[in-house]
Amino acid sequence: MKRSIIDPNRSYSFSDYFEMNVPTREVLAYFGYSWRAESCILPKTAINLDYFHGLKETLDANLRVVPLTNEASRREILVAPILLKLGAYLQFTMDIEYSLNVTKQLKGKIDYYLQHKTNLLIIEAKHDDMTRGFTQLATELIALDQWLDDDEKPLYGIITIGDAWRFGVLDRVQKQICQDIRLYAIPTELEELLRILIAILTGEETP
Repeated sequence: MKRSIIDPNRSYSFSDYFEMNVPTREVLAYFGYSWRAESCILPKTAINLDYFHGLKETLDANLRVVPLTNEASRREILVAPILLKLGAYLQFTMDIEYSLNVTKQLKGKIDYYLQHKTNLLIIEAKHDDMTRGFTQLATELIALDQWLDDDEKPLYGIITIGDAWRFGVLDRVQKQICQDIRLYAIPTELEELLRILIAILTGEETP
């Protein structure tokens, strides 16, 4: 019988799952969830985005000034400007390094916790290695699933290294996490990313 990759007697933080460097599906299976990598079904708004005019140019200018050499620089020049502009537009609450303690194996800090009315989105920012980063994001989504009231609405998360963003979607009924196979390049695909972010936070239905 294969030995469990997670010690049931040990305490784990979300970041520990990033350091483990094991397949995402094995970590999720321990908690009773399944994993698949495919094109996730994501909502997308069709609203006018004039409010965000100039944001792409700001990100372009940031990239010319600051090299992406560490996690802090990626957050400051690519992630934060997008989320702050989005927050001002939707008037949502955003917590940075949001603490969540569900069980001794599902606890830690979420980089960005966005809440607009009853809609949630979490974002994990890393310097590199989106594969291990997604494993960490997946455990954060599982923690949210167990922490929140029962609801059939999917939970959304993002793993980003600043210039690339990938979505994860947790189906709360099927206990399955979809890892989107598509990456959104920033600032090139900023408009498409914004349309998805707005739709998730405003609760627009998937097409």
